[in-house]
Amino acid sequence: MGSASRQALASVQAELSALGSKVSLVTGQQLFEAAQLIDAQAQLRAALADPSADSSNKHALVTRVFSPCGEPTKHLLTVIVSHRWSSANDLIAGIEEVGVRAIVASAPESLSLETELHAFGTVVASDPELELALGSKLASAESRVALVQRLLGGKASAQTVVILRQLVAHPRGRRIPELIRFAASVVADQGGFTLALVSVAAPIAPEQLDRLRSALTHKYGRPVSVTVEIDPSLLGGMRVHVGDEVVDGTVSARLTDLKLQLAS
Repeated sequence: MGSASRQALASVQAELSALGSKVSLVTGQQLFEAAQLIDAQAQLRAALADPSADSSNKHALVTRVFSPCGEPTKHLLTVIVSHRWSSANDLIAGIEEVGVRAIVASAPESLSLETELHAFGTVVASDPELELALGSKLASAESRVALVQRLLGGKASAQTVVILRQLVAHPRGRRIPELIRFAASVVADQGGFTLALVSVAAPIAPEQLDRLRSALTHKYGRPVSVTVEIDPSLLGGMRVHVGDEVVDGTVSARLTDLKLQLAS
């Protein structure tokens, strides 16, 4: 996202927090539907994303087009279009992210959405055919959504299913692993912590994990939730993935570097 879009998103997040218990799972679903409609209709998208357009005209358009939606949804959409976004694509991405955040904000505290998302990501990563089916451009959005429903129906929370249904139906150029990482990072951020994915060749000792969590918390200035992924192909060492930042200290990475040095 561009700088203007990031500032806009931060303002909308504050507005979302102010709504408190008025936000529900339905709010998130309606925001997803709004993002889909705006993305599909070029004229509507251009009108709402135009930085030179009068805000009152945008508000009136939101009220007219999204009149069936609940008041929290319409309020958030009005706030969203009031801000300047770097591009129309950023506007759509922003609405989608606010939808995810609304779902997280309305979920019970006991529900660990990031754990469910990681579990789904692990299943997909272990099955190339499944990943292909979920991300195939040849398959319809409806068939991809139906596949998510079959995989997770009765096994995951309604919140996780709604988020994943949205993302596989409207990937907007993103691959399945990227979509899941995006969702997990937004879920974590909305919950007030940072998500770290740690890949190791073999299980690590609890005390080592505690030291790592403490170090990451100190580095990022907020609580860090660490998810450990076992990957024997790494041979040894550790790879830490936080947002867009990757620190790769695995043996396999060192061997690759050594081979490149020898080749040069």
